[in-house]
Amino acid sequence: MAKKKTAYVCNECGADHSKWQGQCAGCGQWNTLQEFVVSSAKAAARDTRFSGYAGDAGASDVIKLADVDLAELPRFSSGMQEFDRVLGGGLVPGSAILIGGHPGAGKSTLLLQTLCYLATQMPAIYVTGEESLQQVALRANRLGLPTDQLQMLSETNVERLTNVLQQHKPRIVVIDSIQVMHVDGIESAPGSVSQVRESAAYLTRFAKQTGTVLFLVGHVTKDGSLAGPKVLEHMIDCSIMLEGSGDSRYRVLRGIKNRFGAINELGVFAMLERGLKEVKNPSSIFLSRGDEPAAGSVVMVIWEGTRPLLVEIQALVDDSHFGHPKRVAVGLDQNRLNLLLAALHRHGGIHLGDQDVYINVVGGVKVNETGADLALLLAALSSFRNQPLEQGLIVFGEVGLSGEIRPVPSGQERIKEAAKHGFTRAIVPKANVPKQPVEGMEVIGVDKLQEAIERL
Repeated sequence: MAKKKTAYVCNECGADHSKWQGQCAGCGQWNTLQEFVVSSAKAAARDTRFSGYAGDAGASDVIKLADVDLAELPRFSSGMQEFDRVLGGGLVPGSAILIGGHPGAGKSTLLLQTLCYLATQMPAIYVTGEESLQQVALRANRLGLPTDQLQMLSETNVERLTNVLQQHKPRIVVIDSIQVMHVDGIESAPGSVSQVRESAAYLTRFAKQTGTVLFLVGHVTKDGSLAGPKVLEHMIDCSIMLEGSGDSRYRVLRGIKNRFGAINELGVFAMLERGLKEVKNPSSIFLSRGDEPAAGSVVMVIWEGTRPLLVEIQALVDDSHFGHPKRVAVGLDQNRLNLLLAALHRHGGIHLGDQDVYINVVGGVKVNETGADLALLLAALSSFRNQPLEQGLIVFGEVGLSGEIRPVPSGQERIKEAAKHGFTRAIVPKANVPKQPVEGMEVIGVDKLQEAIERL
């Protein structure tokens, strides 16, 4: 009997190692290597799981790019506009979608609601490997969902699962979760690098060849990243994350990767007794401010995917009672906060080196763009001076290290969105000032950081 060949694969970066070691040589992480049984070349050649992975089984002819059929696959709605927005406009037949999130975020609830709605229009199967069928049925009854059309299956073996799917021919399938699935012939336990990689590849190939929409529920690690090999995120077509803490009623669905639409799209849901309900106007929930203006608070307009979003940013600047002042940023990059405070000192003449600075984006939104730079500094300055800013003011713009205010994309759309919500004054980069005046909005364009401070 031939001796088995083994390799050790890193959970974080997917790097291969010939023997186990404590630290991965590829990414430098500790205790991330797991054993993986390597198939021989002959066995891999006989294995039909690796044929036709992209959905064109047996098609090996070379054709010109101009001859490729550009007929667009018809999308269909999931029943929720916010969900469709994150997916790029709806569900694409043959697509593999990976949804992740912390335990209790609402992944299973969201998918169960979606499938109960779609099951009334097309064949749909919900595959559960972690919960029993009774547990899923209890949740559906508690949420008041229609349960007479949705088909359920409790299975963890991928080969048996695909055989059942071929018989029933569903148009949409949910696998909850990919970490409990296993493939015959691989000796490692479910959830290991080899099992997750092979199970995802097997199911993705099946989805593409049959035109089935495939949802894979993925676990996350303690630092919030998807568990399993990094190659898992390369296999699928769309990767989305459901964010939200257990003490908050709102959940944010964010698109990380999407081959059929824009990334960084944002969908907002409210967790109610009857499950997740979409919030069609997210700016309204992030702008629940008090009647009295408060120092350190300003509204900024950020761009998420294909739409503007009005979010309040709060700053608290206080005397430091220790030798090393604190810099805390919630919802923003802390390194960017240090960089902007240095620019404020150098080009604005405001010294905060002996002050503790705390920054928070209201509503748990994570801001990844530089358009929040100017709003962050003006909020910190307002708190430092203890001077509230006017309620009708909105701010956005990127701050450079030389003190210049740089323009941001989609500036006019941001200003129009703020005007719809009743804001009357805007401090924006001069290059983002619209050529035609916006009704009810005074737009002030600035070039330098010092100019923006003087305009307060």
